[in-house]
Amino acid sequence: MFIKSSADIKENEITPESVYRDRRRFMQMALGAGALAASPLASSKPGFMTETPLTSGPDWLAKQIAQAEAYDKKITDKLTPYEHVTSYNNFYEFGYDKSDPAKHAGSLQPHPWRVEIAGHADKTGVFDLEDLLGKVTLRERVYRLRCVEAWSMVIPWVGFELGELLKQFKPTSRAKYVAFTTLLDKKQMPEQGSRFSTIDWPYREGLRIDEAMHPLTILAVGLYGKVLPNQNGAPLRLVVPWKYGFKSIKSIVKIEFTEKEPATSWNVRAPNEYGFYANVNPKVDHPRWSQASERRLPSGLFSPNIIDTQLFNGYGDEVAQLYSGMDLKKYY
Repeated sequence: MFIKSSADIKENEITPESVYRDRRRFMQMALGAGALAASPLASSKPGFMTETPLTSGPDWLAKQIAQAEAYDKKITDKLTPYEHVTSYNNFYEFGYDKSDPAKHAGSLQPHPWRVEIAGHADKTGVFDLEDLLGKVTLRERVYRLRCVEAWSMVIPWVGFELGELLKQFKPTSRAKYVAFTTLLDKKQMPEQGSRFSTIDWPYREGLRIDEAMHPLTILAVGLYGKVLPNQNGAPLRLVVPWKYGFKSIKSIVKIEFTEKEPATSWNVRAPNEYGFYANVNPKVDHPRWSQASERRLPSGLFSPNIIDTQLFNGYGDEVAQLYSGMDLKKYY
């Protein structure tokens, strides 16, 4: 697989909104006619200039993703090229370099997949992913992704509102938070067995229940109209666009309703650097670097793409009310 560096990706290779929408419509028509296997999309480069082959996945999931409701809002940000979204990742279960997940995540077997629903809810148990997805509506969502390391992307996800799923299990009045857990399997995720690892596996994250129920919070199963690649958190990852990227836990196997604030991996490891809330805030710096600006990818040494960071990553109109009266420097 040929992967371009950020400096090699030219401005004209960033997917225009119109090209992406046209490609989505074509995929839907092809699948509707049962012709995906015979379409050019199955064997040639798609229109957004990538050398990466289409991600494989079960037919039922590929079809459901292709039939997702199209994103109906105007996109003002340029989409980050698919090639970059899938080759520049933090997924420490497969290594600590940005290129390691794309190189090593082939060991992950995301299908079939089961998810445990536990805790303070009327309905709990272990469920097949296919059954869970059969009860929700897949939609496209184009979101900005802001990493705590001060780089960012713009990604067209395919997923569903987390709240739509959670409501089906009827959380009780004791459910104040929602905790998430990543797969623990040293064979599939070899860095979990490394003696040099500094993370207490499995990876854990959590949200307050009102954050989890917010309509912007989604569980993603695809991106760019295709099955979610392993390195991006297949088959099921959280996406919370107003929070730093480490909150968007990948390869989820457990969702639990809790009464107390759940322990989360980075907050446990370095609580002075990574707060539980992790809301994007240009006025609250990381102890080792500023959060006032970010490097929007693609960005190279000779063509840096530095932009100002927005409070709540630009989603303040939708989510600021969740934190009314809270000291955002204390609850960072």
